[in-house]
Amino acid sequence: MTESSIVVGLGELLWDCFADSRRPGGAPANVAFHAGQLGCRGIVCSRVGADPLGDELVEFLKRQGLAADWVERDPAHPTGTVTVDTSRPDQPRFTIHEDVAWDHLHCGADLEQLMASAAAVCFGTLAQRCVDSRQAIQRALSATRPGALVVYDVNLRQHWYQRAWIEESLRKAQLVKLNHEEVRVLAGLLQTESQAPEAFARELQARFNVEAVCITRAEEGCLLVDGDAVVDSPGVKVEVVDAVGAGDAFTAAWIVARLSRWPPESQARFANRVGALVASRPGAMPPLGDALAAIRSEFT
Repeated sequence: MTESSIVVGLGELLWDCFADSRRPGGAPANVAFHAGQLGCRGIVCSRVGADPLGDELVEFLKRQGLAADWVERDPAHPTGTVTVDTSRPDQPRFTIHEDVAWDHLHCGADLEQLMASAAAVCFGTLAQRCVDSRQAIQRALSATRPGALVVYDVNLRQHWYQRAWIEESLRKAQLVKLNHEEVRVLAGLLQTESQAPEAFARELQARFNVEAVCITRAEEGCLLVDGDAVVDSPGVKVEVVDAVGAGDAFTAAWIVARLSRWPPESQARFANRVGALVASRPGAMPPLGDALAAIRSEFT
């Protein structure tokens, strides 16, 4: 991996609205942000409104050193917002508002060109809830170059998922990340033979030709099934401020470790450390460059 390695976050960019503040968020955007903090070139590909909230998000990305060239502006739909309930900091609840700009993402030649140069791209399920963005995401994924890491962070929210979208996403992915609660949901939806985490991961590998499946378990760490290897990595204890974005930071760290060709055990431990650090800070995109560099130095 080099500093010029491009990691694309493809999907939603929005405002997380807490009781006392609002902060930038959106799972793929969070992944790109943290990949940038970890030494890659993180690029957010999304769509915001031609409105003051969209202006603020674009300016935020620029201040953080992230290009905003692939953030479209929508004159007809508002910038996305999510109401976040953190009354239980370790289990935030989200109310995701509908028919917003990122529901109408489109894929043109410029995005296809970016995808062809990316080292990795991360996408999820939520941004596929509307046909415009679903078609754009699938077209963009088809433009990735051979050997690029295509990472599907399942990230189920509310009722915004269907079996067909999930199966098509799994077919496109080399790496799949989901949490232990999503295992149960997907096992029922996909009618897998088992809900047991390792057996479930093995079935995804076999049915969809997935290289590796990582199942996160919050403070209990993660289970990584990577080829024939199985890594059960314990969690990192921290005082959780809010868990918003912690899973996305985990995904970014896993991508960076994978691009760096670290062994599976190191990938899992590193991702656990990074996810835990973000959970100990407010918001999905806390500035943590120095702290993340210190953690990474322990693995190199």
